[in-house]
Amino acid sequence: MLLLKRMALTMLLVLGSLFTLSAHAADTIKIAYIEPMSGPLANVGDAGLKHFRYKIEKMNEAGGVLGRKLEVIPYDNKGSPQEALVILRKIADEGISFITQGNGSHVASALITALNRHNSRNPNKILYFNYAAVDPSLTTSECSFWHFSFDANSAMKLNLFNDFIANSEDAKKVFLINMDYAHGHQISDIVRRELPKKNADIEIVGNAFHPIGKVKDFSPYISQIRSSGADTVITGNWGNDLSLLIRAAASANLNVKFYTYYGGGLGSPSSVGKAGEGRVVQITEYHRNLPLELEQEEVYDFVLPFDEKNGKIDWYYGRIGTQMDMLKAAIEKADSVDPVKVALALEGMTYETPFGEVTMRKEDHQLLQPLFISGLTKDAKYDAEQSGLGFVTVESYTAEETALPVSCDMQRPE
Repeated sequence: MLLLKRMALTMLLVLGSLFTLSAHAADTIKIAYIEPMSGPLANVGDAGLKHFRYKIEKMNEAGGVLGRKLEVIPYDNKGSPQEALVILRKIADEGISFITQGNGSHVASALITALNRHNSRNPNKILYFNYAAVDPSLTTSECSFWHFSFDANSAMKLNLFNDFIANSEDAKKVFLINMDYAHGHQISDIVRRELPKKNADIEIVGNAFHPIGKVKDFSPYISQIRSSGADTVITGNWGNDLSLLIRAAASANLNVKFYTYYGGGLGSPSSVGKAGEGRVVQITEYHRNLPLELEQEEVYDFVLPFDEKNGKIDWYYGRIGTQMDMLKAAIEKADSVDPVKVALALEGMTYETPFGEVTMRKEDHQLLQPLFISGLTKDAKYDAEQSGLGFVTVESYTAEETALPVSCDMQRPE
């Protein structure tokens, strides 16, 4: 009899422990991170994951959100839309309400389509925070109530780049090289359509596409650029497809200026090294050397420990910090983690970042934020990826100056 009582007591203790663990898990706000964690683009997925983990660690140290901890859970989509959709079904089964992704507009488009279908049929809604996919269609023809874009899209970035290049004395002949998918084609289409309107004397002398993550040797493309006589290259490449391109150009002593979206991180500065002096330009919402009027010590108190901890991976995605801060503010405003309530709280939200005021536009869920064009130079306070060179701002734009007209017919939940 005594043995039976002891067994019963043991079972109660075990069940009590399991209940406590279950309750603790339910208290955690989970965010599914859907990116390539293997294959040729795994370095990009790994870098983004480090950003999210660091930011969430700091948020949890400060008390989390509504007294609850945050957790980012990585899922490997291998850079494939099909893999991402399999993951989405798994996430839905696990009851996770928030996902984040950014590398690959083709993946982003597939996720938006699937979420529209899932959320129309199921009570457990899922909200998608996009921190890097920049195909303009994601917030125009494909805009969705369930999708929020925290990066300026290609049309916004190229509108500024085209103005800058059109007024540059150095730009006479432009070569376009991009990954062969929606993002790359959008860049090609927008530049070829809009740049001649801004300066008819600039000639577009090449327009090349290559497979995503499959080119190991970019020297044939470098030969094409050299043969074209180009002095300027515009590319939306990212990950190894950018670092290998820039490295090949440096090895061949190709004297052109690269205008990039992602030249400031993810292996590119360390790949080009000192050969990139004055030859790599980027457009971003953040870089390590902010304009002096925007320098705030708390920014560096946050980013420099990350940089020191991760070696050649610098804090690069400033917008990941903005995304997580705005998500926290939306949850607190809604006093809920219900995806619909959080989405409604995010719509129209204005938030003060260390880089200026940002606004999540209600009509299309496109974040409007300050942007900076910066060039790689040795004359920088902080270098990039221990390369000896850093990015210094050459032109800055307010959030209002980056905005383009709304073109979105959003279907809202009843």
